[in-house]
Amino acid sequence: MNAWRDTAVRLVLLVASLALWEAAVRALRVPAFILPPPSEIGAALYRGALTGIYVRNLWITLAETLLGFSLGSVVAFVLGTALAASRRTEYFLYPYIVMFQSMPKVALAPLIVVWFGLGLTSKVVSAALIAFFPLLVNTIVGLRSADEERIDLMRSLAASELQIFRMLRLPSALPFIMAGLEVAMVFSLVGAIVAEFVGAEAGLGMLIQSRNYSMDVAGEFAILFILAVMGLVLNTILVSIRRRVLFWDASQKAASTGASLRGGP
Repeated sequence: MNAWRDTAVRLVLLVASLALWEAAVRALRVPAFILPPPSEIGAALYRGALTGIYVRNLWITLAETLLGFSLGSVVAFVLGTALAASRRTEYFLYPYIVMFQSMPKVALAPLIVVWFGLGLTSKVVSAALIAFFPLLVNTIVGLRSADEERIDLMRSLAASELQIFRMLRLPSALPFIMAGLEVAMVFSLVGAIVAEFVGAEAGLGMLIQSRNYSMDVAGEFAILFILAVMGLVLNTILVSIRRRVLFWDASQKAASTGASLRGGP
């Protein structure tokens, strides 16, 4: 019962915020090209839904985000595992990785478009580059968080390094890796949109640019709302996966216990 109550409170807060926004904009007579009221944004969403333009471009941006997330995550996990396994490898490679990550991706996006074109590939590469670093760092930290006494115990029992990795290091790193994946998913969406701003044939980022040129601010806010909902849905999916994968983790048990207590009589 409390779960329904919490959901209702969230909806009431959302409706109250939108009503306050609407009233403030109309009372202060803020021009629509500066800050449109929610009613105009809703009308823009409705018009876009009727024409299907938002749905067509949403699928393109979603594909770019998921592909970039997958590519960046795989590369980050493999490289992070290699760096965690060898201090010498980390010594030589990690400074260059940090230097590359320090470069603003907005500045790199035009070069990526020049190298890979206006199609899907440049958006996937841009999303992967932004999603790469958070998971890399979390993978290194997670793999090195394993208890050294347990590692020594497994070695004394003649366990191979692969067995130690599979049975101890990787399970210890999973909470860190899942946290890195959540950040990487959001970053990959940002990377795809940045690449679409620079040059794209389709996608929600391209649609925002076209709305900006025509001064359709309500349309821009409508697309921003769609992107916010998309990010929330993707994050919710990863949180659900994390809870299923890390059912044994103490933090997940505590969260589950708290949820059950809130849902209790």
